[in-house]
Amino acid sequence: MIQSRLVAGRCSVGTNLVNNIMTPKGMARLIGVAILIFCALIMIASGSYVVHPGYRGVEVTMGKVSPAFKPEGFGLKAPMITSIYPISVRQQTAEDKADCYSSDLQQIHIELRVLFRIPESSVVKLYQGYYGEPFESLVAPRVHEALKEVTALQSAEQIVKNREQIKTKALEIARKKIGTLLVVEDIVIQNIALTKELEHAIEAKMVQEQEASKSKYFQQRAQIEADTSVIQAKGEAESIRIRGQALKENPAFIDLKIVDKWDGFTPLVIGGGDNLVLPLADMERMRKANAAAPAANNSAPAPQRRNPGR
Repeated sequence: MIQSRLVAGRCSVGTNLVNNIMTPKGMARLIGVAILIFCALIMIASGSYVVHPGYRGVEVTMGKVSPAFKPEGFGLKAPMITSIYPISVRQQTAEDKADCYSSDLQQIHIELRVLFRIPESSVVKLYQGYYGEPFESLVAPRVHEALKEVTALQSAEQIVKNREQIKTKALEIARKKIGTLLVVEDIVIQNIALTKELEHAIEAKMVQEQEASKSKYFQQRAQIEADTSVIQAKGEAESIRIRGQALKENPAFIDLKIVDKWDGFTPLVIGGGDNLVLPLADMERMRKANAAAPAANNSAPAPQRRNPGR
């Protein structure tokens, strides 16, 4: 009985509440509460801000810019009248193209990348004084101008050969033109394009230079070989002169050479205008040959005489 009465009482209360809400007055109260909650949420959301890592916030209150930037993190601000604009302080990379002319009036197309960043000290000044992207309004025009100044002092061939030098000088000039408002970390030249006719002309010139270098190498090689031959000939002549002088001063040197060349056979010296030294074996063969020659002559039949009387 008691539980049934409680259930019946709750149902009656709920019914009365629903009936009260469904009345015009109740609906107005509900709508008013919802509006108050919505306004409270908007006030809470507009009264706070979050600056993400790598960014700095610029505070603008009713059109007035605060001189100090907001660091990264969570913060509070005046609702509805104050806005926080994020500015990136990270290093950024932008691709660009530049058309320049060389000292010989040849058109050069340069594809490049520029690495830059905004220092913290320039965040507010950059937001106040310049409109749009920092690269388009500040970096790109000055980098183009620097490249044109550098390429105008060199020929097209030198520009292709001295790419690193072109980049270094252009980077130095661009930094001076931009100043401390932005920091240009580096300029990367990806490609230097020339006209087809100029490319063919440079290629033909390079081939000729290589052929000339090759011919010069062969000439130097031939000269070195000739000098080497002359040095060898001078060395041999000097060696002959020294040996002749040694023989002249030391006649016994010839006897020493004879002893060095002796093969163990007893030599035979035959006198004459010039002393002739022959091995004993050769002399023995010569003696036997001379002895055999008269014997052969004696053994030959004598020619028969014809009798004139017959």
